[in-house]
Amino acid sequence: MDNSLASNIFKFIVLLLVQVTICSRINLLGYINPFIYIIFILMYPIKNNRLLFLLLAFNLGLLVDMFLDSGGVHAGASVFLAFVRPIFLKYAFGALYENQTLKFGKLQTNELVIYVSFMTLFHHLTLFSLEFFNITQILLILKNTLVSSLFTVSLSILIILLFKSRK
Repeated sequence: MDNSLASNIFKFIVLLLVQVTICSRINLLGYINPFIYIIFILMYPIKNNRLLFLLLAFNLGLLVDMFLDSGGVHAGASVFLAFVRPIFLKYAFGALYENQTLKFGKLQTNELVIYVSFMTLFHHLTLFSLEFFNITQILLILKNTLVSSLFTVSLSILIILLFKSRK
């Protein structure tokens, strides 16, 4: 087993366990929840197999759904986020992404914040749209998306920067 595979398996398990044991218990003001498990999707290596990535995103979302009894909304949002990630990477990093030279460990903090922010907003909008699934609840969907995204982005950036490789 090579180092990259072992590292990805470790990240998958740790983020899943932290999400379901700690983050799922955080419920500020009744509707602000962090969903840090998406760090796995955001930071997954670009050069790896895309089909495997989509399957991993689905399994991660499905496991979160099973633990949180949320009916599949996390699986749907995770797969959709993994599917559209190349579009966000292309617009956020342009030539670095197209030439396959993008290394998440070497990104500037401002680039990382922009990338994580847009991806998190997209994930949360998809997640809450699937959860409420009613156009009359659009203000509630937008409110939950905005405040949960702010909390998730803050925690995600903190976690990514804390565990960034120091090579």
